[in-house]
Amino acid sequence: MSTESIPETVPEPNNQLIHLRQQLDAWAEEFGFQQIGVSGIDLEQHGEYLKDWLNKGYHGSMSYMGDHDDMRWRPDKLHPGTIRVISARMDYLAPGVDLIETLNNPDQAYISRYALGRDYHKLIRKRLTQLGKRIQDSAQAMGFRAFVDSAPVLERALANKAGLGWIGKNTMLINRTAGSYFFLGEILIDLPLPTDDTYQQDHCGRCRSCLDICPTQAFTGPYVLDARRCISYLTIELDGAIPEELRAMMGNRIFGCDDCQIGCPWNRFSKTTSETDFTPRHQLDKATLLELFAWDEPTFLKRTEGMPIRRTGYINWCRNIAVALGNASQSLDVSIALENRLGQVNELVDEHIKWAISRQRSD
Repeated sequence: MSTESIPETVPEPNNQLIHLRQQLDAWAEEFGFQQIGVSGIDLEQHGEYLKDWLNKGYHGSMSYMGDHDDMRWRPDKLHPGTIRVISARMDYLAPGVDLIETLNNPDQAYISRYALGRDYHKLIRKRLTQLGKRIQDSAQAMGFRAFVDSAPVLERALANKAGLGWIGKNTMLINRTAGSYFFLGEILIDLPLPTDDTYQQDHCGRCRSCLDICPTQAFTGPYVLDARRCISYLTIELDGAIPEELRAMMGNRIFGCDDCQIGCPWNRFSKTTSETDFTPRHQLDKATLLELFAWDEPTFLKRTEGMPIRRTGYINWCRNIAVALGNASQSLDVSIALENRLGQVNELVDEHIKWAISRQRSD
């Protein structure tokens, strides 16, 4: 991987660009963002951290994390001409959606709260593109490109550099007045806008609540996540069998995991969203495991259309729910549902169903 340094020959912003930066906050609010910041593009320190993380194999089967050479920490290679990055955040926690109650009910399905509504990628990318065009109209000739978790971008590092928060011990971006329940997006731009290059100070202190609450103990230490043990990785990214030693620890979490955010004291300051597109669809925040396990593939595809959940695919969806049913309350209904699904999907799902049946029958 290249270690070529970032060129620093960026022209000073003129009065027009200084005024434009002052307008950006109001425009961002108009498009539904709670905060934006502007940063430079030097992320060499984060690039070194990423290389070390990859060398330790913590990315598991996510081979794409090592692709594109140094493009992840070289925004100017991802979009030639980039000299500034505008980072934006948007709250996603819908009003009335609980966290703890569902986790404490082993017969309910827990889906990470960011994934209950419409797929955020399209919504936020559209808003960022609209913001970019507004800037383009004001600054005349200018090139930009918007990204939302869809390209090799170190979004948390950029947001940290732009002053939107600090990267906590749980590797999430945390904001002192907003917690961490928000999405991030970026506009790569060739305008020498004034920057907010002020890394927010780390306010985690001696707290290690996020590390201690992790069901699978996926953190090897503060600020270091072994994705191979992370429930979000196991339920979304991993294709194949979930390691048997981790299944009982997964509880009723069938898509993603929020525990390291739930345990973070700063999330007492988190805000609910006013975006109706993030409202739970099909009452998935209240669904039982048996309800969801009964879905056939056409139902899964119909109910998850336009949602982040679609990403996991039907086979892994069934696999995940089978594991959760193995951790559910022992009941005849659960045992019958598991036995009736044997041979209905594929051998991978059958393996997890058999494990769940053995758990249901154990004393």
